[in-house]
Amino acid sequence: MFPIGDDDSARRTTPVVTYVLIALNILFFFVELSGGDPFIEHWSVVPRRLLANPGSDFPTIFTSMFMHAGWLHLGGNMLYLWIFGDNVEDSFGHLKFLIFYLVCGVAATLAQLAFSTGSNVPNLGASGAIAGVLGLAYGKFSYTKESHDAKVGPVEFSVKDKETVNIPQWAGIGAIVIGAGLLLAGGRRA
Repeated sequence: MFPIGDDDSARRTTPVVTYVLIALNILFFFVELSGGDPFIEHWSVVPRRLLANPGSDFPTIFTSMFMHAGWLHLGGNMLYLWIFGDNVEDSFGHLKFLIFYLVCGVAATLAQLAFSTGSNVPNLGASGAIAGVLGLAYGKFSYTKESHDAKVGPVEFSVKDKETVNIPQWAGIGAIVIGAGLLLAGGRRA
């Protein structure tokens, strides 16, 4: 299920940081497209290279957060940032939200780095930072009286929630932990 929006009627501020992050991600993606593989290789986190020379490769921890592997990667990340980023930014304030977003992105990069120390494959994407925003949004906010509409050809569907729904964040965390455990227990298959 893809979210198409949320009720922002209680929002107190304009989500300037969210808008700027979306614009930077889109701009950086176009620069990435024009620069091709050499750009990706230079500005992505390459675990083996970062660990061999952390001083000169340190900026890639941040630049890689604004790069994407394709249009769907970019579109999915920006959709979720657009829908949930404004809620978190409104709750935190602009500067704290920006710091939170960047810290989540750095933490995601370091977590990936811990499991791929010898890899020469470039790592990129805003998914870690946006996953942090989603985790906070799911755990902190309740969504009420939402309407979900879909149109498939001539058929239209509409579902309206009439009561408050609290999304169980521990269920999601549990699913991620179980999934990672199964992945590790199953080993790699060629």
